[in-house]
Amino acid sequence: MDFFSFAPVAAILDGAYRFVASLAAAVEPAVGPASGLIAVVILTLLVRALLIPVGRSQVRAEFTRRRLAPKLAELQKRHGKDRETLARKTMELYEREKASPLAGFVPLLLQIPVITLVYALFTHAQIAGHANALLAEQVLGAPLGTSFVGLAGAVGSVWPSILVYVIVLVLIAGVTTVSRRVLALPLPDGAAPGGFAKALSFLPYVTVVFAAFVPLAAAVYILTSTAWTVAERFTLRRMLDPDRGARSRPAVG
Repeated sequence: MDFFSFAPVAAILDGAYRFVASLAAAVEPAVGPASGLIAVVILTLLVRALLIPVGRSQVRAEFTRRRLAPKLAELQKRHGKDRETLARKTMELYEREKASPLAGFVPLLLQIPVITLVYALFTHAQIAGHANALLAEQVLGAPLGTSFVGLAGAVGSVWPSILVYVIVLVLIAGVTTVSRRVLALPLPDGAAPGGFAKALSFLPYVTVVFAAFVPLAAAVYILTSTAWTVAERFTLRRMLDPDRGARSRPAVG
């Protein structure tokens, strides 16, 4: 049975449908056929705006982890051969400092229900017993309810609509690269990122693969949210940097 057919879930999905449809209708006079896409962008911005407090906590946690990097390196040096002890000592250190090694995943976890709703909105022919008009939305001939993989495997001509999907995927990859390379928080002098941290730095690229398999509307949500993350992280780091004041003060001597 479809998970979204359960009454409580169907009611939530129907509410989301009516909200997105209302947004699309409101912006249609200004943007025309792109109203569905713009509605998804607006929805994404509203969700991310609500998560700004979480982003602030995340950035504070980043600075805490940077401060703890030398201590973590020392623990690795002392207990590297005893994985159980190393794990216990690491968690004890985080507990003493009131920090979490998983803080960076909180915004992503909180967005999972939203992107699941967006996915459902553009994959169900019927919602709460009525026809889903959002499936008719498209941008330059690219249906918001079809994925890149689905369109690429379709019979018949897919040009130029598939170009829209390619552009979205390329933009996601580009924004992800900016996030990984430009916004990487520098470590203290003498500290080096661990193997696990290096592996995690490549994890965002999985998003590009994921975006190729979900409806275009969900891929647009991912693109908008990723771009927001870059801008938000850059801004909050400048605002919350604990060393900012020390760097701005002139040297005495």
